[in-house]
Amino acid sequence: MNNYLVHILFCALTVFTFLPNYAQSPTNNDWAQFSRYSELNQTADPEIVFIGNSLTDGWGALHPEFFTMHNFACRGISGQVTAQMLVRFRSDVVDLHPKKVVILAGTNDIAENPYHVAFSHIISNIHSMCDIARQNGIEPVLCTVLPCASFYWNQSFDPREQIRTLNEQISALASEQGIILVDYYSTMKNEYDGLRSEFTEDGVHPNSDGYDVMENILLNTLGN
Repeated sequence: MNNYLVHILFCALTVFTFLPNYAQSPTNNDWAQFSRYSELNQTADPEIVFIGNSLTDGWGALHPEFFTMHNFACRGISGQVTAQMLVRFRSDVVDLHPKKVVILAGTNDIAENPYHVAFSHIISNIHSMCDIARQNGIEPVLCTVLPCASFYWNQSFDPREQIRTLNEQISALASEQGIILVDYYSTMKNEYDGLRSEFTEDGVHPNSDGYDVMENILLNTLGN
């Protein structure tokens, strides 16, 4: 398959998988989107659950073999903020009884999808997910938010400083609580603190090569 066709297929996947306001928008009756994984959850018995937004959702779409090979469960939902992840944390994580949960969250809060969220609330939601996991015998694993120089749906907004600040707070939380930290940011950023061009098609979401890098970082950090 030539590079042009690969690019077209990736763009199509981005439209139907990643965009929060179109492909995966929650209904008024299911704000946290419990229904997204309700059927899969009935038979799931994973070693590790991955919870997050489109960065995790797209991972499962582009690299499903990574999850099946390791008995991992992808529970990412495009467009979600940390409050939505926290609300569905029991049904999509705790009730599956995994050994670990990998939490990659905060990008959409920074993007203000759909409203402004104070940093204290973002980190509080992430902290609460870690607390709930530990209270249920699940080891939390925190991840740094991926670099991004601009959001293609809001190019007037520069998120780089806020991403750096959030990652500092996530790293501090991991250090204070003795939680494993998976650092994607340091390896995947370019000289402008954006996502390196070889790892993305839209500047926000990883492409297949980007997920290859994330998988190596994750597995090396976890010692798998």
